[in-house]
Amino acid sequence: MKPLQMRVVVKVDDYDEAVRFYRDVLGAEEELQIHGEGDERVTILDVGRATLELSTPAQVDMIDRVEVGRSVSPRIRVAFEVTDVDSATTRLVEAGAELVAPPTRTPWDSLNSRLEAPAGLQLTLFEELDQQG
Repeated sequence: MKPLQMRVVVKVDDYDEAVRFYRDVLGAEEELQIHGEGDERVTILDVGRATLELSTPAQVDMIDRVEVGRSVSPRIRVAFEVTDVDSATTRLVEAGAELVAPPTRTPWDSLNSRLEAPAGLQLTLFEELDQQG
């Protein structure tokens, strides 16, 4: 058996704000939206290829030191690869995300920023620099 898809399911208090932020600002494509009875609503967004990154606490702390300068990661952090981390970071902050750390070049040749975003998610935005040229 091989998984065909991974979905991260996030219970959100402000559904409309979360949909606006991740769909309209981040640019994730709406794949499916279902409204049931009462306030039963779900929107599934296509955010590209998904991977499951399993890291030891020491690894997470090292990444935090590189990206932020201190340990800040919750148990689960969501990372999005983007083509222009500077403009994506600016756009998300203007839309309500809190900047934790500005775009920082990493030793593995990516440019990463860290944000606290709607739905209680901590985000890393990353741009792979070694693939450019």
